Amino acid sequence: MASPLLGCIADDFTGATDLANNLVRSGMRTVQTIGVPADADAAVDADAIVVALKSRTIPAAQAVAQSLHAMQWLRTQGVQQVYFKYCSTFDSTPAGNIGPVTDALLDALHGPDQGFTIVCPAFPENQRTVFMGHLFVGEQLLSDSGMRNHPLTPMTDANLVRVMQAQTRRRVGLVAQGTVAKGSAAIGERFKALQDDGVGVAVVDAVSNEDLMQIGRALAGMPLVTAGSGIAIGLPQNFVASGALSIRAGADALPPASGLRAVVSGSCSVATNAQVARFKQDGGAAFAVDPLALAAGQDVVGAALQWAAARLAQGPVLVYATADPEAVREVQKKLGVARAGELVEQALSLIAAGLVGAGVRQLVVAGGETSGAVVQALGVERMSIGPQITPGVPWTAVTSTLCPGQHVHMALKSGNFGAPDFFSTAFAMLDAPA
Repeated sequence: MASPLLGCIADDFTGATDLANNLVRSGMRTVQTIGVPADADAAVDADAIVVALKSRTIPAAQAVAQSLHAMQWLRTQGVQQVYFKYCSTFDSTPAGNIGPVTDALLDALHGPDQGFTIVCPAFPENQRTVFMGHLFVGEQLLSDSGMRNHPLTPMTDANLVRVMQAQTRRRVGLVAQGTVAKGSAAIGERFKALQDDGVGVAVVDAVSNEDLMQIGRALAGMPLVTAGSGIAIGLPQNFVASGALSIRAGADALPPASGLRAVVSGSCSVATNAQVARFKQDGGAAFAVDPLALAAGQDVVGAALQWAAARLAQGPVLVYATADPEAVREVQKKLGVARAGELVEQALSLIAAGLVGAGVRQLVVAGGETSGAVVQALGVERMSIGPQITPGVPWTAVTSTLCPGQHVHMALKSGNFGAPDFFSTAFAMLDAPA
């Protein structure tokens, strides 16, 4: 069995499946683990491994420790390149966690304050582009998008050079679009010039998939890559060119789907708000989770499961804590940001576990923090990555400790991804003949 080629560390669970999706699309057999496997000595038979952490919004020191542990395990698997994956909207604060994790991984690979890597959250297929170091969401600067109201990581500055420089000890530079457009050789030359000038981290512009392909070529042999999932479109070509990788047909094959259907949504992003509204407008059965009722000690979990039990046989049900920014702020004022988030995550994870216990075998989860809590509640350790529903979101097949011997099909959706009809589109895909 050959060693895996690419070892990836994702800072949340939806981001992990997003990255794994792009690797599978490029023909790499990919296994996603939920954290570092308990049997750390077990070899993984895959071209790429994605370790899903829940480290995006935890204290920076904890995120660093978890990421270093994941990299150590990946290196014991024999990977040739390490990939630190964060969100395409660069979710972070001046205290981290992207900068501190990047510094720690570079230090571990090269020595204190040594080494060089990139920053590139671009994913043009999902309207995330970087131009002159500024991150755009569609036609808007990141700071003008709905991310400015994110409850945990409000993004009020679109200048990635400035944002990253506030988080890292290393000097941050820029590889601008004019250089990227000239191709991989020019990008590589710019990398060298920046390193010669003492730069340790380079923000790289990208406005198209072709840019990602050229950047990918320039990253051949770089020990550490930090990026959103878009760069994964270009990286596999380097392993093919070296003869280390043969593209695999059917890398996204999953077992047939069965069972009842449900959606659990904790994201409060603009995209997810639109998806919840569309589901309800189309007549879907929906149950709203009230954080204030949770805080008051009401049995919201029991009420949601009792409500769902009477409706699951008629079609997909939606249980959601998704709300508009003003409603979220009001709850946070009363409960505090951390407590509000913890109450909702715990409730939704218990509801998801109850739904699986009631026979749900096709489950869509919206929101990175929610996805992490749900996957852990279901006792999932590994995920097989299947076909893409929408850019950045694949179906997966998992086994849960709640239903041993049976597959649960799960789609973990980043809050910002997907069209308004995402929920119905996802389930329709499982109905389609293979």
